[in-house]
Parts: sequence; structure tokens; C-alpha cells
Amino acid sequence: MDNSDIEEIFAGLGAVTIKRLFAGKGIYHRGLIVGALMHGEVLLKADRETAPQFRAAGCSQWTYQFRSGKTVDMPYWSFPVDAFDDPDLRVTWVRLAFAAARRSAA
Repeated sequence: MDNSDIEEIFAGLGAVTIKRLFAGKGIYHRGLIVGALMHGEVLLKADRETAPQFRAAGCSQWTYQFRSGKTVDMPYWSFPVDAFDDPDLRVTWVRLAFAAARRSAA
């Protein structure tokens, strides 16, 4: 997925900045990370308030496994599949991600 595809997905927020992040890309809006692209998968930022909505939509939480074998749940969830083809749903989900990012920064 190239940067223009990412920008289209997040267009409902306005301008986004895309930077290298580990083995993928970090997606920022107004200086806050709202999502990531890891291994070809778009992930959205979530928190305690929004994670239940992602879970209910059938999304999966991104986990990171250390070399030691320890696994840590990260605050990013897979993009809801039905939202890729529905601009109204896309806007809803990326705005939830931005709201989570603002709460995390506060």
C-alpha cells in the first residue's frame, strides 16, 4: 500500500503525515499517531473507550512479540473490513482513532 492509498483512507480527518515506524509506517494527524501500516495491514489507534467498538466489529488487536517470547498487546486494532468500501464508515473509524490519540496525549 502506498502513501496515496493511506491518505485516501484517512481523508476524513484531513491531512495526514506518514513516517517510517519500525517495519512499517506511522500515520499522524495534527502531530498525533492515529494509525499504522504494519506488514501490509492498516491499524487504527484505540484506547479503553474505543477498544470495545473495535472488538464488536470483529477487529483484532495488534500484538508485539519480543524475542524472549513475551507478547504485549498494543493499542492498535485492525481496520474494520466493511469500512474499506464505505466512505462514511471509514470516516467514523478514523475519527475514533484520532479521538483515542487525543486522549492518550492528554
